[in-house]
Amino acid sequence: MKKGLPPMLMSRRLSVIALALAPLVGLPCAAMAEESSLGTPSGEVSMKFKSLDIGVGHTWGTGKLVFQHHTYRFKIEGGSLAAVGYANIKGHGTVYNLNKVKDFEGSYAAVNGDVTAGTGIGAVLLNNPAGVRIRLDTSSSGGRLAAAAQGMKITFTK
Repeated sequence: MKKGLPPMLMSRRLSVIALALAPLVGLPCAAMAEESSLGTPSGEVSMKFKSLDIGVGHTWGTGKLVFQHHTYRFKIEGGSLAAVGYANIKGHGTVYNLNKVKDFEGSYAAVNGDVTAGTGIGAVLLNNPAGVRIRLDTSSSGGRLAAAAQGMKITFTK
């Protein structure tokens, strides 16, 4: 008596496994394609900010940009529409299309959704008129619900 699975059953199991894994094979390429559509990576950024919202919200905080082997500190001021709650948010991400450090300062726009009940994670893509983009991965704590258009002004500090 032979031990193991009959060839037909083994073939079916391998087919099921192959079908289940097939979508995952393209993920690294899809991630690279998404990443490359943002432009040229040119720096790293980290931010800590708070958001207090009652319909119209207010966001404030600090951050640092690492660009061409230099570190630049900045402050964040902004607001959002259609949000309720309070959250402490930390973010880290990549800056794209930054050729001159002065192009980093200014107003950024984003449309995002956020639900925080205790703790949460998310991502946001910020764009400014100079073509600079920031892809930011965030973690938050507090209680907040937002389906909001958000604006943020970044200003360097001394």
